[in-house]
Amino acid sequence: MSITNGFADSIGDTPLIRLRHLSKETGCEILGKAEFMNPGGSVKDRAAKWIIQDAERRGVLKPGGTVVEGTAGNTGIGIAHVCNARGYRCVIVMPDNQAAEKYQIIEALGAELRKVPAVPYSNPNQYQKVAARLAAELPNAVWANQFDNTANRDAHFESTGPEIWRDTAGKVDAFAAATGTGGTLAGVARYLKQQNAGVRIVLIDPPGSSLYHYFKDGELKSDGGSSITEGIGTGRITANLQGAPVDDALRIPDAETMHYLYRLLREEGLLLGSTAGINVAGAVRVAKQLGPGHTIVTILCDGGAKYQSRLFNKAWLAEKNLLDAIRA
Repeated sequence: MSITNGFADSIGDTPLIRLRHLSKETGCEILGKAEFMNPGGSVKDRAAKWIIQDAERRGVLKPGGTVVEGTAGNTGIGIAHVCNARGYRCVIVMPDNQAAEKYQIIEALGAELRKVPAVPYSNPNQYQKVAARLAAELPNAVWANQFDNTANRDAHFESTGPEIWRDTAGKVDAFAAATGTGGTLAGVARYLKQQNAGVRIVLIDPPGSSLYHYFKDGELKSDGGSSITEGIGTGRITANLQGAPVDDALRIPDAETMHYLYRLLREEGLLLGSTAGINVAGAVRVAKQLGPGHTIVTILCDGGAKYQSRLFNKAWLAEKNLLDAIRA
């Protein structure tokens, strides 16, 4: 029998799923790390666990305390779960342009939810900055600070990266993933490069983000526009992303993201979120660059149920001019 000790100990050790149709099509092994199988439903469970345990170890989070975080959703969900399991109060600040299902889940978990207007990071009322102020104002509270708290990156250096290396028996040629906080990409990249400097690390970026240009030509510059993806892409280099050993970057348009998201559903039986779609689109591009016989790993970040009102709603897709992309 395998028995875990509560919610936090159930996080991690997710399987690698071979994406059969795309692997056959490219002649490569395209493997998706099934992070949607974490108990809170996403890769962000790992960051939530490591951040809270780090705060406990440092003595800044005390019994009965409060954890405050600004999030696009999944980190907030993970933190709310861990707080419930460990007896903390939870306050989540979110921009007001996210999928409604995320708000509903966070409120169902008993966290206090505060929505704020979606504004650029430079604005003092941006959701991360509001969370920082709230944490400073509330008694016995800590700010999780997922973007610049490197316990986030440590989670993936200490767990996700080693699991990928173990489950591929060290036969991984490339790791490709989008990033928001930088934790997953940087932590996994650092671990894999430590094992084999030849592993190719590729950042996958959505429209509107500045990271593609940063890793291609050293300049934080956006091409403008926006993306239907949530929680990825940024206009700055976070503490987690700083120094990440990235070899290349790819820009993936929303139509390509949706094409692969629906292929995952129809061909693999996987109902996933948009970040999984963009990650798989990027992994396929990397496979085609490297040629047959290589192993490419990416992250299947979260399930699609919390995006039903958007990604799996034909009226919403029509409004975004994406119906043709999902038919292709």
